[in-house]
Amino acid sequence: MCTDIMDQEIGKLRKERWNKAFSGGSENDVVQDRNRKATIVIEHLIQASDVSHTMQHWHIYRKWNQNLFFELYHAYKQGRLEKDPSPEWYKGELAFFDYYVIPLAKKLDTCG
Repeated sequence: MCTDIMDQEIGKLRKERWNKAFSGGSENDVVQDRNRKATIVIEHLIQASDVSHTMQHWHIYRKWNQNLFFELYHAYKQGRLEKDPSPEWYKGELAFFDYYVIPLAKKLDTCG
């Protein structure tokens, strides 16, 4: 699934597809190059829609981030999540922006 950001293998394959699509391509098959670019851009747009709350007004971000936190905390309390999300939540959010949201936005910006 293209919104599965935790799977490292999927992430690696996605980066390879991006690099192949935007590495200059071949002049022999313009249609295939255009289709490859369109496919990977759509995949990245789906990823952006999955985290769109991070790119909206502060109150929207807080609402959805709070919902996610309580969902994970509730799962922890029920024994469905091994680790309490509370202690590292703030650091995790900063890392999420630095290593996922901002690079994703920059990629989408580069492709127009």
